This record gives sequence, structure tokens and C-alpha cells, in this order.
Amino acid sequence: MDDEPVIYGDLGLVSLAELAFDVVAQTREVAEPTLEMREMGRVTYVGEGIARVSGLPTVQAEELVRFENGRLGMALNLDAAEVGVVLLDEREDLDAGSKVHRTGRILDVPVGDSLLGRVVDAIGRPIDRRGAIRADMHRPVEREAPAIMDRAPVDTPMQTGLKVVDALIPIGRGQRELILGDRQTGKTAVALDTILNQRETDVYCVYCAIGQRNAAVASVISDLQEHDAMAYTTVVVAGGDEPPGLQFVAPYAATTIAEFYMEAGRDVLIVYDDLTRHARAYRELSLLLRRPPGREAYPGDIFYIHSRLLERATHLDDDHGGGSLTALPVVETEAQNLSAYIPTNLISITDGQIYLSPTLFQKGILPAVDVGRSVSRVGGKAQMPAYRQMAGDLRLSYAQFEELEDFARFGTRLDEDTQRTLQHGRRVREVLKQSQYDPMPVAEQVAVLFATTNGLLDGLDIAQIPEAESRIRLAVRDDVPEICAQIEEGQSLDDAARAALLRVARAAVQSITMNHEAGDGDA
Repeated sequence: MDDEPVIYGDLGLVSLAELAFDVVAQTREVAEPTLEMREMGRVTYVGEGIARVSGLPTVQAEELVRFENGRLGMALNLDAAEVGVVLLDEREDLDAGSKVHRTGRILDVPVGDSLLGRVVDAIGRPIDRRGAIRADMHRPVEREAPAIMDRAPVDTPMQTGLKVVDALIPIGRGQRELILGDRQTGKTAVALDTILNQRETDVYCVYCAIGQRNAAVASVISDLQEHDAMAYTTVVVAGGDEPPGLQFVAPYAATTIAEFYMEAGRDVLIVYDDLTRHARAYRELSLLLRRPPGREAYPGDIFYIHSRLLERATHLDDDHGGGSLTALPVVETEAQNLSAYIPTNLISITDGQIYLSPTLFQKGILPAVDVGRSVSRVGGKAQMPAYRQMAGDLRLSYAQFEELEDFARFGTRLDEDTQRTLQHGRRVREVLKQSQYDPMPVAEQVAVLFATTNGLLDGLDIAQIPEAESRIRLAVRDDVPEICAQIEEGQSLDDAARAALLRVARAAVQSITMNHEAGDGDA
């Protein structure tokens, strides 16, 4: 038998068969792409906002899946026979039988300074027509809340610029303060003024619109731009015409964006507007995915979806950067029913609530904060000392006034003390009024409220109160700037400082009286 032909080379004898095998193997290595095993499933049912998929046995909870038309979804229900997928895009061109692929990625969102000033959707895609976002990193939208031992006490105020809030319902950095009330009572206005008041501070802001009309969201963005607030603000939008999956994911994505700054040692304010619509979106998804309904058709874990969201707001200790995340969730009530299901859930999760009354709103008392039904369980410890020196008297006099005002409606003859209390209370209420987009600096707030609690405005007509307030604010800035600096630095006011404030405020009020008398004399 003839020997097999061989080729002589420097490395020894190599058979032609072995050489041919090596050449073919090398050619395949260069010419053919690496094959990758991917799970593929098929859609068995498509509903309004959800799809059911079979054939993805190892898919993870909250994993992104991609349909053959390029649309995205998130695996939410992991049943034995099928997977319940929440659609994150419109269901156009998606039918039963369509192919579905795993991506291997848990739903995440871009984070970083590149998102400042941008408007994005619930999964971080830009919707402001300003080009792509160049983010250095992505983080999962669902993250564990910081451990209890990693947190520090709330000890720094989050100034809203609203007198009634900063003096009577103070908020601290790292606190969760609920804003609730009926429709059209100014809930968004309170949150928006708080964002605008951070313009001269080191606080970053995230505004999350959930289920809102596009026109309403556009109005908020326009206001932020007009008042130069977009430079330190990110807006996350899941509009009312978006799939319910995006509305459900939006607040978690916004919190992940905010946590990036908190973990970098910065202070952040986040507004969820509003969690009533968030709860409705989750109820819709749950019912479509055939989860058992509970009270008012909400699933049993409706409390958990909000608690795991709001628990991420906190103040970290110095070992973890010392940053803070302050949450202002908004919730809508119906017919002033604070004891409804979702509002009571959120009241029990948060650290206090600011209640906006439709009755006060209709009377033109804006912001329409009902002081009697509002409370802050944390912020008082973080309140500036200058506020604490007069907030107690202010709250007491206002509460007495509200009780007497109701009583006085049934009687015609009132003693002098009651009349004085009513007159003083009406001026307190007038001082607590404030126009939107006009947040007031701390020192000016303290000066005006200090003058009010000491009765300097009791001799003026109600119509003269706004002018008196303006003059006091101007006089304090011009005449006692050192006391203003002392207040803003968080120092207590000694007797000399209080006397100086009273002197300046009294002179401002007297100038109104003198001008009024001079005007009467000329007439």
C-alpha cells in the first residue's frame, strides 16, 4: 500500500489531510461570525399594554425583551406556562405569533450629568429633540433602598420658598412629604415653586410626570425654562397616552436618575406627579395579567410598589457620601376624602403631608394649604432656628383664628378679645398668601412673619397687607443685611437682632400709614 503523501516543513512531517483540516478551520474562524445561543419565544396574546409569551424558560423578572418589530417589553409575570410581558412601546405591528428574544438586560436607565436639562421618557430615551444622551453609565430602575445603618438623621432644611410651608410645615432634606388634595387645588404649583426655589442652592431636581396630559407637562417644562430652572432639573415623562407599562416604570426610573446624584454626595429633590395615576396604571396592568384583584380592584401589593419606591428617599451618612434625596409625592383625592385607599397608603408611608383644601382655593387663599390637616413629622428638627422662635406662636394664633371664625358665623355679639383674635388671624392668613413663581428668601420670610406675630400689621386694612409685606422685605434687605446673613446661616436671633428686625418692620409699616394719612389730607 502506498504511503500517504506528506509535506516537508520546518516543524516536521504533516499529512495533507491534517493540513487541509487546519486550513478549513482557520478559514471558518476568520470568515464566519461567532454563533450565539439565544432563547426565542412567541407571542400567544396581545392586550392593551401587555403581551403573553411562551418559550422563554429562563427569562428573569424585569428583564427587557425585544419583539421582532423592534418594540421593547419587560417581563413581569413569570408563570409556569408563559411569561407576562409589559409593553414599553405601542403595540402597533405586534400580533400573536410574533417572535420575542431575550436581551439579558434588566431594565435600566442612563444616569449622569448629561441628563441635566433634558426631558426623557421612562426608560431614558430623549423626547426633547436635542439629540442623543451621551451617558457614561446605566443603572437598573429597580434598586434596593439604602440600609437603615447607612442613613443619617434629617437635619438640614429643604426650603420651598413658601411661607406657610417653611414656617408651619417644614421639610428636611431626605424627608418624604406627601402633597395631596382634590383636582385643581394647586398641588403641582407647590411642587414647582419648590423646584424654582432651589435655583441659588446646590440641590438638583427631578420632576416625574405620570399619566399627565401632554399640554400640562409642556406647561410645566415651559415654566421651568422661563425661570431658568432646567439647568439643574431633569424631567421624566410618561404621558397619559403612553402605555401603562411606561407609566408604571417612570417613577422608579426617575428615582434611579436622582440616586446617582445622592450617592455622589449631592442633595436632590424629586417630585412624583402623581402617584394616583401610577397606582391606576399598575392596577390596569395587574388586571390584564390576571392577578387577583383586592380592594377597589387594586392588587394586594399596591402598598409595596409605593413603599419600595419612597423608601429610596433618605439622607445618607458621611461614610456613604452624605447626600440626600427628598421626595415630594403628589396624590389626588376625591371630594376631600383623605381616608381613601391610595391616599391612606401613602400617608402611612411618608413623613407628613401638605393638604390643599378646595374650599380655601375657591376663596382665593393661595397656596390653599390647610394648616390644621397638614403635618411634618421630621422637618421641625431641621427647621432653621429663626423659624422655630416664632413658628409656635404663629401656628397657635392661626389655629385659634380658624376655630373662632367658624364660631363667629353663628353669633353677632363678640367680646373685644375675640374680635382682636379674629382681626389678627385675618392678617396672618393674608400674610400666608403667596403668588406662584414668587418663592421668598429665608430672611425676608422670617422678617415678615416676625412682624405679623408681634401684631405690627394689626392696625392696617387687609388691602394694605401686600404693600406692607413688600416694604418690609425691601427694608430688611437694605437696612439690616447682617441680620439677613445671620438668619440664612442658621443662627438664632438674639434680643438685639429681634429688636432690630422689629424696628425696621415698624418703620416700614408706619410709612404706609403716613402715606395713607397724607393722601386723605390731600383729598
